[in-house]
Amino acid sequence: MNPEFTRHLQNIEESITSFLPSNAEPKWQKDSFGILPTAVKAEHIHPLLETTRSLVDLGGKRWRPLLLVLCARASSSENKKTESEKFAYQLSTLVEFVHTASLIHDDIEDKSESRRGKPAAYITYGTDTAINAGSWLYFQAPVCINGLDCNAELKLRLYATYAEELRRLHLGQAMDIKWHNDNTKEPSQEEYIAMVKNKTGTLASLSAKIGTLASGADEETVAKAGTIAAEIGAGFQIIDDVINLTTGNPGKKRGDDIVEGKKSLPVLSFIEKNKGRQDRINALHGCFETAGKEGIDSPAVEEAVHMLIESGAVEESRRKGIEYISNGCDRFLELFGKDNSEALLIKELFTAMIPPSVKGEVHA
Repeated sequence: MNPEFTRHLQNIEESITSFLPSNAEPKWQKDSFGILPTAVKAEHIHPLLETTRSLVDLGGKRWRPLLLVLCARASSSENKKTESEKFAYQLSTLVEFVHTASLIHDDIEDKSESRRGKPAAYITYGTDTAINAGSWLYFQAPVCINGLDCNAELKLRLYATYAEELRRLHLGQAMDIKWHNDNTKEPSQEEYIAMVKNKTGTLASLSAKIGTLASGADEETVAKAGTIAAEIGAGFQIIDDVINLTTGNPGKKRGDDIVEGKKSLPVLSFIEKNKGRQDRINALHGCFETAGKEGIDSPAVEEAVHMLIESGAVEESRRKGIEYISNGCDRFLELFGKDNSEALLIKELFTAMIPPSVKGEVHA
């Protein structure tokens, strides 16, 4: 790993621990909840910390907070880089906590049994505790803004950006839920891209926008950085769609999107390719229906995977995902400057994140 990434990630981890500790220390408790009645004890706060902290401790790539830091440095003048970097480390928890909260809720909504190789939070702690802890973490996330040593105007812009992106995140999730709960409805590929730019891309957008705001960048730069990052985020969601149907995502079994009824891009590409073959579309629908009833070990899962790969739909999606990521990296270089060292690091980061298994063509 690039030493610069290592340096930033170490500081990001320190910030995460500061704003989401294992135990409710008095100062943290006051910063988070204000003055509480004396009857409120640490044992009452512990379920919030334990449920959320357990998922944070399982790791994750941390690329969103890293992108935030790199955008802050890339958009900052030389004499302000140190200050911008300091702000960025403190604000990095904002995106990581929002991401963690969304995963807790996603697993409940998708009925996923595992996350990062361990039982999903709702299975370990109960659905009621997981819903509450995930919701709390959404509101805990912007606490990092409160102590920022900056003027009220910047804090207001940070809060407004955070709130808008969270509304977009939940809009994207609403679109996704509607489609995978209704086997009679397939969105267009354009609708799907709009959904992932909201659901997955908005966290990347939030990272880029908060990072550029931390450097004091103008509104045009902030908006452009957010748009570019959302495209890259969408690209990685498409790559995840492909991995789900090929090697399987880490900690999950291959094809669990089929069991959950997800209308991923390979599925939509398959339907587009078979517009004149209703029999093949019906066969795929049948596999989804059977897999939804029988679970991940159903033969219908592998039958659906074979149909999607054999049709070329998975390969077409793989190419589109990589194209989104590559184009986004080039646009960051245009925005920040082709010789900008942090912009080059952004490209290095995202290029390295594309798994080797996805860099080659997918064949049946």
